[in-house]
Amino acid sequence: MGFESKKLYHKSMNEIMNNTIGRPSHLLESLTESATLAMARISRELAQQGKDVVSLSLGEPDFDTPDFIKQAAIDAMNKNITHYPPVNGILEVRQAIAKKFERDNGLHYKADQIVVSTGAKQAIANAVYALVNPGDEVLMPSPFWVSYAELVKMAGGIPVLINATVENDFKVTPAQLKSAITDKTKLIIYSSPCNPTGSVYSRAELEAFAEIIEAKEELYVISDEIYELINFTNGKTESIASVGNMIERTITVNGVSKAFAMTGWRIGYIGAPKWIADACNKMQGQITSGANSIAQMACKAAVEADPEVVKPMIEVFKKRRDLVYSLLSEIPDIKINLPEGAFYFFPDVSAYFGKSDGETTIKNGTDLSMYLLQTELVAVVSGGAFGDDNCIRISYAASEDVLIKAISRIKTGLSKLK
Repeated sequence: MGFESKKLYHKSMNEIMNNTIGRPSHLLESLTESATLAMARISRELAQQGKDVVSLSLGEPDFDTPDFIKQAAIDAMNKNITHYPPVNGILEVRQAIAKKFERDNGLHYKADQIVVSTGAKQAIANAVYALVNPGDEVLMPSPFWVSYAELVKMAGGIPVLINATVENDFKVTPAQLKSAITDKTKLIIYSSPCNPTGSVYSRAELEAFAEIIEAKEELYVISDEIYELINFTNGKTESIASVGNMIERTITVNGVSKAFAMTGWRIGYIGAPKWIADACNKMQGQITSGANSIAQMACKAAVEADPEVVKPMIEVFKKRRDLVYSLLSEIPDIKINLPEGAFYFFPDVSAYFGKSDGETTIKNGTDLSMYLLQTELVAVVSGGAFGDDNCIRISYAASEDVLIKAISRIKTGLSKLK
């Protein structure tokens, strides 16, 4: 295959698929490895070989958890809050999350409509498994977060992509949404602010979507708002559940990983109609049961805090966004939008397809991401994992020095392609 990084990737997967003891299930064989985790793993392996790898592949804030949140965890341990918690979460934590939803999003949930999970990924998985039957279609505005499609397939559903492009700020239109709905459509999953594009849907856009969704019976929405506070617009992140009667159709997903730099604490949560919350509680009870009790109390401290406490971090991310936008704008022939939230760029690099450095010919975003890793030691993620292989995803959750170094390497690598 030519690239040592490709060899590392396929070596790992072959070890899984060609296990001499036996073979995995057909379900496992149907799934792809998370591209973000795969690239992070390959980067670590190259770094262990002494390579100077700059990784912009993972979506993790390069900040530490605030001290007041750490103290809440310490206090929880000292109070012996170390036993099995309820499956759906400790009551006072769910009450705090319900108040957060009302304060920040204008959403009125009771504590029994909240389910606390081991990360937002589990929260999304619970909802997908609770709602999707084999053969149901699930609409996903594309680009989308890497795990959506795999979770749908695990539930026996059919992922249906609604494609958006950089020219439209990677946002789908109401007309696209309406034309994608069929008799088999059961669910829509989207994120705003979006991973991987940083796009943020306005209230007017969500109102147009809501009108279409409410016209079809038994159609539900998973609104992934994990990047809610990392929003560079002058307004708040809008929740589709606050529009019309959409609170009866929506599973609102959030968590503390991104805004409070708590990725390792593994706490996410949902607010949903009670019957859906009950279904997610039942599902979770057969898989992990309740999330870590100490981390839940840390989550309580986070959601009770004034969102202004994370404003300094958001300002740093905005400054980095502006820096990366400036640097990427200097590279010929790539197309970019100006992300309004999260901490990613998703440049369209299709102008480089068919070009070669004399050894490698680039056919798609996957080839380009592997080329940049091999030749320039910069780890980005192929856009194909997010539904658009014309693009690559770049995370700017790194210091300015690292970002300048990485974008310079990318520019150098692309300049070699003729």
